[in-house]
Amino acid sequence: MPKVSTCLWLGKDIEAAVGLYVSLVPDSRIDHVQHSPGPWPGGEAGDALLVAFTLGGQGFQALNGGGRADYGMAASISVACADQDEVDRLWAALIADGGAEIMCGWLRDRWGVPWQIVPTILPRLLADPDPAVSRRVFSAMQDMIKLDIAALERAAAG
Repeated sequence: MPKVSTCLWLGKDIEAAVGLYVSLVPDSRIDHVQHSPGPWPGGEAGDALLVAFTLGGQGFQALNGGGRADYGMAASISVACADQDEVDRLWAALIADGGAEIMCGWLRDRWGVPWQIVPTILPRLLADPDPAVSRRVFSAMQDMIKLDIAALERAAAG
């Protein structure tokens, strides 16, 4: 187990959540599932209590807290995407079955976890040495829900 990792409170269906997450992001896997040795206030013997997993090479844990947590917007899982196909694939999978779009590349999956699905070109365009380019890209991004690489590139071009 890594010394520091993020722990997500996901409720009783942690194995389904983690299974989805690791299926979507390369260099991901389930490392360990700890099952309850007996009944507990949130469940029964044999329930998954904690799942240790790697997501995009980073260590995470998922906790069965017995119910859904309120994540707010203070933290999110951010995924850098090489192209629009990857943005679209992750977006569709994460908002499926009760997820919700937010804005500017942010969404919540069906477990309430906030994600940022960000094309790798966005930080480069926002850091363009021409302030007019970065302003246009920033303005275009603010009008988007799911980020659109072609529209960001059009904004950069003026």
